[in-house]
Amino acid sequence: MEMTGLLVVAAIVFASVAGLETKLSRTDRRIARVEKKLDLIIGHLGIHEDDSELAEVAAFLWDGKKIQAIKAYRAATGAGLKEAKEAVERMGSMA
Repeated sequence: MEMTGLLVVAAIVFASVAGLETKLSRTDRRIARVEKKLDLIIGHLGIHEDDSELAEVAAFLWDGKKIQAIKAYRAATGAGLKEAKEAVERMGSMA
C-alpha cells in the first residue's frame, strides 16, 4: 500500500514537471519570436543599440574566445546563460 502511494505521487510529480517543461519551452519559443520581430522593427526604423557595451563581446568573438564572450555579454546585458549563448552565437554568425 505504501509503495503504491509513493508510485502515484511520483507519477503526479513527473507529469507536473513534464507539463511545466512544455509550457516553458513554448514560452521560450514565443519570446524568441517576439525578440526577432522587435529586431526587425528596430532595424527597419534605423535605430541602433549602443554597441560600446558589446564591443568587448565582439572582441572576444574575434579572438575565438566564445566562453569569455558569453560572460561579457551576460555582464553587459544581465541576460541568462542560455539567452547570452544564443545571442553570442547569432553575433558570431553575422561576422
